[in-house]
Amino acid sequence: MKINIKKIKKLITQIEGLIETLNNETQQSVTLLENVHPTYKKSAQNLLHYTAFRKIDERNLQRKLGVLGLTRFGHAEEHILGSLLQVRFILYRIINESELALGKSALSIKKGRKILREHSDVLFGVRSKTRRVKIMVTQPTEAAYNYDMVLAMVQNGMDCARVNCAHDNKEVWEGIIQNIRKAALALNKDVKIAMDLAGPKIRTGKIEPGPKVRKFSPKRDELGAILRPAIIHIVTAFTRDTSPNSIVIEKDDYNQLTIGEELKGKDSRNKSRKITVVQILENSIVAHCNKTMYIDTNTVLRSKNKKIGTILVNDVYPVPQHLLLKQHDTLIITKAPVLGASAVYTTEGNLEKPAHISCQLPQIFEAVEEGKKILFDDGKIEGIIEKVSSDTFEVRITRAAENGSKLKAEKGINFPDSNLGISGLTKKDILDLEFVTTHADIVNFSFVNSKQDVQELLTQLDRLNAINKLDIVLKIETRIAFDNLVEILLEAMRVEHIGVMIARGDLAVETGWEMIGKVQQEILSICSAAHIPVVWATQVLENLAKTGLPSRSEITDAVTSLRAECVMLNKGPYIQEAVRLLNTLLSDMERFQDKSQTMLPKMEKILKTK
Repeated sequence: MKINIKKIKKLITQIEGLIETLNNETQQSVTLLENVHPTYKKSAQNLLHYTAFRKIDERNLQRKLGVLGLTRFGHAEEHILGSLLQVRFILYRIINESELALGKSALSIKKGRKILREHSDVLFGVRSKTRRVKIMVTQPTEAAYNYDMVLAMVQNGMDCARVNCAHDNKEVWEGIIQNIRKAALALNKDVKIAMDLAGPKIRTGKIEPGPKVRKFSPKRDELGAILRPAIIHIVTAFTRDTSPNSIVIEKDDYNQLTIGEELKGKDSRNKSRKITVVQILENSIVAHCNKTMYIDTNTVLRSKNKKIGTILVNDVYPVPQHLLLKQHDTLIITKAPVLGASAVYTTEGNLEKPAHISCQLPQIFEAVEEGKKILFDDGKIEGIIEKVSSDTFEVRITRAAENGSKLKAEKGINFPDSNLGISGLTKKDILDLEFVTTHADIVNFSFVNSKQDVQELLTQLDRLNAINKLDIVLKIETRIAFDNLVEILLEAMRVEHIGVMIARGDLAVETGWEMIGKVQQEILSICSAAHIPVVWATQVLENLAKTGLPSRSEITDAVTSLRAECVMLNKGPYIQEAVRLLNTLLSDMERFQDKSQTMLPKMEKILKTK
């Protein structure tokens, strides 16, 4: 190949200009780097180098280097200055001129990758021989009482167990953690415990309840054969953690029930039905019914056992209600926790009173502004804030389903254009943190939006004497958090071990579906530059976990997660199948993908003939 020395020298000049820019960045950031934990000194410097590099559009330079067969810096996040020095060295060699050595101050390509691997091993556990990427699994309530289920998760490939403080209570959390530790010990495996702080919940409030009647139905196949009976939970009182598919009976009757007990009665449609007790748990009794049954507070159940006799159903969960919203409708959001209600119309069809619903986080009323966008239920409903007062604000619905969208209680509300100034820690989080610091290996910090939020968490950890004893994973789930990511990471680098979770569900709603692909790739790149491990979260193999059958798109998504250091699965009836499949996918695809770089192993046929 004929070498154009003049063009090579021009490339060298461009490279040297970039090197000078990065070195200047280091000199200007001496004070900032002094506050970073020694573990992250080189990582923080590399992060600053990478962000400085990305402020310049060097795509033309990248194309020219690609033509020469050199790196385009597309995978150089972990060692950007070292890669620039390496390229300069090679360019000088091409024109047979000498050049200074790499220098000890720059991270080499090998060292940059090694640091990220070491940080990942500390945070999520030492890698196996067959799989670099770890698997985190969200634990259901049942994990507190079903040791065999937890054991199977560990056997199938779970490396880290996630306990969400937004659900259940300390007794359930402790039961889950005990089963995880027990299973890990039995299998001689290090399984990390990660606990999510709930964070501030911006959700819709309660809606006027419907009738107190519950439908319990078996699951059938296409031919009508029963695949699974209807499941009825029997309790003595409703608590925060009670399943909605529950009925309440008197405690004396409850204590008399035994496995195999048959209870007969007529449901609310006057249909004769029979339920059978199949399991007695710590806080409920499980019964099965092979036919659809509607149970209300007038339902009477009878037993052949004379000690039990007649059982009256005292309470059932009311039928969930919703507001039906259509495009151009008006919705009033209230600060007071009044029960939501649908719009009221006159007999002539004219609007008499618009629909209204409360917001569970009253602080937002101090920050919302007219003209800003608002989203409900993961972006299924969109609106514009038109009028704001101290106690209410009015929303005009701009997008909904053709025949209207249902807005239910406890659905998320997002303000993608607004800076609400809400702290990542709530009073509940601060109380829960005391449990987390004594039981978990990792705290997943929800709703972090700024370096001030990180400072607040570190203050609380310091109060609990847990700095560098509890590792931190920062959940990036808002547009503001993404925009502030670099300063959030630099602040968090004051402690020894941190990670980042890409909460892709909320993030997609906040940034827009058209942007989520770019956003998640940017987060991966920035975190690689900081040598910070990333958790790839939200809806991974969700269809498989919930229905038992994966979709083609979620298989592709799971393979893409090889760019991260850990992948999170959510709970579901088929979670064991999801863990097994993800373990297989990540192990098999490791030959083809080394983090962000495609590998080219020897081609093989799927089916081998003799």
